Amino acid sequence: MSDVISASGLTMRFPGCRALDGVDLQVPSGTVFALLGENGAGKTTLIRILTGFLRASGGTCRVLGYDPLREAMAIRRRVGYVSDAPPLYDWMQVGEIGWFASAFYPPGFLERYRDLLRRYELSEVVKIRRLSKGQFAKVALALALASDPELLILDEPTSGLDPLVRRAFLESMVDRAAVGKTVLLSSHQITEVERVADHVAFLREGRFCLIRSLSELKETVRLVTISLADPLTVLPPLDGAVQVLSQESSGRQRRWVVMGFPESLQRSLAVHPGVIGVQARPATLDELFTACARPRGKAPETSSCEVPTA
Repeated sequence: MSDVISASGLTMRFPGCRALDGVDLQVPSGTVFALLGENGAGKTTLIRILTGFLRASGGTCRVLGYDPLREAMAIRRRVGYVSDAPPLYDWMQVGEIGWFASAFYPPGFLERYRDLLRRYELSEVVKIRRLSKGQFAKVALALALASDPELLILDEPTSGLDPLVRRAFLESMVDRAAVGKTVLLSSHQITEVERVADHVAFLREGRFCLIRSLSELKETVRLVTISLADPLTVLPPLDGAVQVLSQESSGRQRRWVVMGFPESLQRSLAVHPGVIGVQARPATLDELFTACARPRGKAPETSSCEVPTA
């Protein structure tokens, strides 16, 4: 399976902060790849570099085999992109903006666009400025999907959509992956991501702290709760093969989110002096998101920041 997106050592600096700090990323074709992180983690910055709207301070990336800066037009003919604030001509009617956009794409665009409008229950004669937030989002999605792109990049795509349309839209992302198309999805809706994504990548303070297939995460990540007789009990160091994503203490309890927690380790902890009990269960994606979103401890040079907008 070839990589639709490939990035190596991507760095992006803005005055006073580093939005991306040596990012490496490979997105396989025919997948729904979810990009997760808090506001300011660097998601939008990364997407704007991949789509050629920003020049990275360092590193390299390829999208569908093309350089986003030198071959931006070749990429944009093959990529559908919906930003978190799509710039649409608000004086146009819904039907007119589809007709306008169709001039940049091969035949079939306008027919697919009108079909999507019917599916989203949008009138072609309403002006863009008269649309609600949800209707505006539907128009932007219809424009992105009408070209039947090889790669669809979505930055918070379901914001403002009603539950039924949101569900139908997400199911269509799975259908696209089933026929070899690729979706890069940036979202805060963890439940939605868990329903449709094949791979997830957690971005924190400009770096990826974890990139895995969703199936692997479900098999290997555990939420471990340790009950203690004395809150001052010192636990033994964990085996080097166990990756601790987060740990917290609350009275006589210790809670860890870990990768690679064997049953043998659970048994040995259970008999450690001062330990009353040890429970381990698969961590939810929401718990994993919370663990990965916790800051490492900020330094001025690597503090998180949002990408400047025009």
